[in-house]
Amino acid sequence: MNTNITPRFDLIGLVVSDMAATLAFYRRLGLEFPAGAEDQPHVEAALPGGLRIAFDTEATISSFVENWEPPQSSGRIGIAFHCETPAGVDAVYEELVTAGYHGELKPWDAFWGQRYASVADPDGNGVDLFAPLATPAGG
Repeated sequence: MNTNITPRFDLIGLVVSDMAATLAFYRRLGLEFPAGAEDQPHVEAALPGGLRIAFDTEATISSFVENWEPPQSSGRIGIAFHCETPAGVDAVYEELVTAGYHGELKPWDAFWGQRYASVADPDGNGVDLFAPLATPAGG
């Protein structure tokens, strides 16, 4: 291995069963995708801080991973969106649930000091919503 190369974390990738449904969900959370992306097999969006998130259809993954099959149970990835305020967590959760997405965990005041909730994306991945309960003194 070339010791002059340091890998840099750059991308979070999710495999999706329905690109249009996935993009509609993540657009509600503020991510931006180009027009017509719903028909593409691979779509990416820039995230704050320079990271990217990518979505690949199941067909795309099957095209290069022999015998690949989608998982049949809940995933092992966690995605979280900072909602600025506790009221923001409640509002975003309500908007998503009202739009028909499954609320996994209603907003609550978590013991670790955050207003916290969780909604499932169209493929059942947990998407957490959070905000600090109080601003630290002097902050």
